[in-house]
Amino acid sequence: MPSEVIQGILLPFAGTLLGAACVFVMGGTLHTKVQQALTGFAAGVMVAASVWSLLVPAMEQASGMGQWAFVPAVAGFWLGILFLLLLDRTIPHLHQNSDEPEGPHTRLKRTTMLVLAVTLHNIPEGMAVGVVLAGWMAGSDTIPITGALALSIGIAIQNFPEGAIISLPLRGEGAGRGRAFLYGALSGVVEPLAALLTIWASGFILPALPYLLSFAAGAMIYVVVEELIPESSAGEHSNLGTLFFAAGFTVMLALDVALG
Repeated sequence: MPSEVIQGILLPFAGTLLGAACVFVMGGTLHTKVQQALTGFAAGVMVAASVWSLLVPAMEQASGMGQWAFVPAVAGFWLGILFLLLLDRTIPHLHQNSDEPEGPHTRLKRTTMLVLAVTLHNIPEGMAVGVVLAGWMAGSDTIPITGALALSIGIAIQNFPEGAIISLPLRGEGAGRGRAFLYGALSGVVEPLAALLTIWASGFILPALPYLLSFAAGAMIYVVVEELIPESSAGEHSNLGTLFFAAGFTVMLALDVALG
């Protein structure tokens, strides 16, 4: 496997690890406004990545279909939405600042369900990285390695606050620093695994690359709308979430244009 692919797979996980490591240098609380800002930033990155790194390349890949080039993007997008909806309904999880678990009834601990919530939305991020890297490995003219690495860097940036959002509250609830870091790190393990699985699958169904690109986009947008945007505006009214959404969007857009 090319070294560029290994870097692209591991960069997002490194962002999660660094964020989770904040538990060793910070206290066990994260102010609500800080959570709103960080969540809004993550949502902005994911929306920009979905459009510029996934949906646009998907339509460019299908340009041979002429005026029907949007079909793979639309179909894949909806499959991604429905896939995350299925996971949302079948995997028990608990969102930050919520006391009502989602998914089937379970006796899992609160900390475990918090980690599962973040793990759920790390799956499409890992898939997004994997399918873009697979496109580059296949020699796609619309997916340069710099563009693939731009996506990995953008997701790594937004994974940093996500790692902190998991580990710091767990520390505040009484977990030891090592255990809080471990949970934060575990929430990101699924990303490189999902990336590797997607790269492997793409080797068998390469003609479906436009569908896979838009599938990852749909899954990411589901997470943004169902989880991140509500969390960025929860509690006392504040425009921080919106402003940091715009910041995350422009950072990812700049990365995609500058490196792509």
